[in-house]
Amino acid sequence: MVLVAGSGNLLSMPNAELYDPASGTWTATGSLNTARTVHTATLLQNGMVLVAGGFGFNSQDSASAELYDPASGIWTATGSLNTTHAFHTATLLPNGMVLVAGGVDSNSQDSASAELYDPASGTWTATGSLNTARYSHTATLLPNGMVLVAGGFHLFPLGSAELYDPTSGTWTVTGNLTPREGHTATLLPNGFVLVTGGYPPFRAVTELYDPASGTWSATGSLHQARAFHTATLLPNGRIVVAGGTADDAFNGLASAELGHGHR
Repeated sequence: MVLVAGSGNLLSMPNAELYDPASGTWTATGSLNTARTVHTATLLQNGMVLVAGGFGFNSQDSASAELYDPASGIWTATGSLNTTHAFHTATLLPNGMVLVAGGVDSNSQDSASAELYDPASGTWTATGSLNTARYSHTATLLPNGMVLVAGGFHLFPLGSAELYDPTSGTWTVTGNLTPREGHTATLLPNGFVLVTGGYPPFRAVTELYDPASGTWSATGSLHQARAFHTATLLPNGRIVVAGGTADDAFNGLASAELGHGHR
């Protein structure tokens, strides 16, 4: 089943629904305890879903977190983040912990803070801060256990990227990509990371990150420049890019395209 919770626009919502691929239908499930938007949702190793941060009605909401139990369809509060985060990223690490990085705080300031959620204790602890504050970036777990954070926004679109080492809890700078926010980053079967789209301006150019060399290289361009879209790796190794927007009025796109998920 697929769980959709909260809102992705400026209106905070508590609603949650489940999609059943077998029937192709949606059904309502338990509502979040806190209405929120631009939060993250992470599937934990124990089958629970962790929703963290986002914008609520106040700064306390933006630091809150809760867990969804698929067996009961009920949400329960868990430990709050140490700092507020929205437009951040959340990455499940191999050890079962969740890394939250960057975003915007309740004062609308770009954040460099990062923290770890421990499902066993339900608590958050601070870890090393990003070298560059950023939001609307991507975070990708690499096969070697490192987390690649790329692009985003801080005063202007960022072309910087950095790597988080869970062993040391530190970030190191890696190769630069074309400056962009609102892009996607997809781990390919060969271990490379494919970045597509983003803005400003709206971008069609795509790039590949090579973890062995720490460098980016241009690859085939999208047919339609777009940002805030989705990119999904299919079982056959190809990538489907769908939706998003391509104009400053942020009108939605209905188009989709397929690309090869290899070099």
